[in-house]
Amino acid sequence: MAWTCNDIPDQQGRTALITGANSGLGLESARALSARGARVLLACRSLAKAEAACRELAHAGQGELVPLELDLADLSSVRAAAAVVAERWGALDLLINNAGVMAPPRVLSAQGFELQFAVNHLGHFALTQALLPLLRSGGRVVHVSSGASYFGRIAFNDLQGEQRYDAWAAYAQSKLANVMTALELQRRLDAQGAEVRSIAAHPGLARTNLQPTSVAARGSRLEGLAYRLMDPLFQSAAMGALPQLFAATAPDAAAGGFYGPGGLGNFKGYPKACRIAPAALDREACERLWSVSEELCSG
Repeated sequence: MAWTCNDIPDQQGRTALITGANSGLGLESARALSARGARVLLACRSLAKAEAACRELAHAGQGELVPLELDLADLSSVRAAAAVVAERWGALDLLINNAGVMAPPRVLSAQGFELQFAVNHLGHFALTQALLPLLRSGGRVVHVSSGASYFGRIAFNDLQGEQRYDAWAAYAQSKLANVMTALELQRRLDAQGAEVRSIAAHPGLARTNLQPTSVAARGSRLEGLAYRLMDPLFQSAAMGALPQLFAATAPDAAAGGFYGPGGLGNFKGYPKACRIAPAALDREACERLWSVSEELCSG
C-alpha cells in the first residue's frame, strides 16, 4: 500500500528542524509535520524568508511554527543557529537536512568553499555535529540527497573545484557526500550505542525552485528547454517530500537506509527503499570524507 502523509504518526510533543523550509520540499515537509502536531523550526537563509513561510503555514496544523535564521553558506551562521536551538529548546527529535543549491556558476561561501560543497554538504555536516547532542532517544537525522548521487565522485584532490569546475559534477559530488555522511554517521551512532537513526532520502524529479534558480544562475536556455521537455517526468514538491518524511517518521524506516520514489527509474511515485550508490559504500572513503569535513568545518 502506498505510504502518504496520512501515515505519519502523531508528532505532538516532538520538535523538528528543517533547513530550507521556506519553499519546495522543505516547505511541504514543514506543512506535513505541523499537521501532525510537531513543533517545526523553519531554518532559512534569512529571517524574512522563515517568517514568510510561517505565515504561509499558519493554518497548516496544530504544531507550533518557529522561524530560525540559518545560512548554510556561512559556518558562523550555522553555529549561531545551533546555539539558539540549544538555548531555547535544549532538545530535538528530527533534523531534516533539506536545503540545497544546484549547479550554479562557481561561487564561494563565506569561508571560501565552493558553494555547492559548502551548502549541500559542509553546512549540514556542521549543523548535524552541533545538534547531535540535542537529539532525544529515538531521534532521526535525515540527509536529503538526489539521484545525482549515483553519478557522483568525491574529488579529494580538488574538492572546491579550483583546478577544474563543472557545475553538475560538483552538484553530484555534494549529493554523494550526503549519502556517505548518512552512512558514516550511522556507523558512529551504532558504535556509541546511540538510539538515533541516520537516514538518507531523495525526491526523484520534483518541481521545486531548484530548477528555475539553476537556469537563471547559469543563463542556460538549453537547460530551460530540457526542463520543459522533461516536465511530464516530474512530480509535485508534495510528492517529492514523501521520501524524506518517510525517513523522518515511518517506524520501519531503516537506520542507514536510502529512500526515494518507487516508480520507474525512481523519478516519481510513493516512497520505497532505493539502491545506494556503490561509491557511498566505500567505508574508507566515507571515513576520509568525514575527517576532511571535520577539518574544514573547524577552521
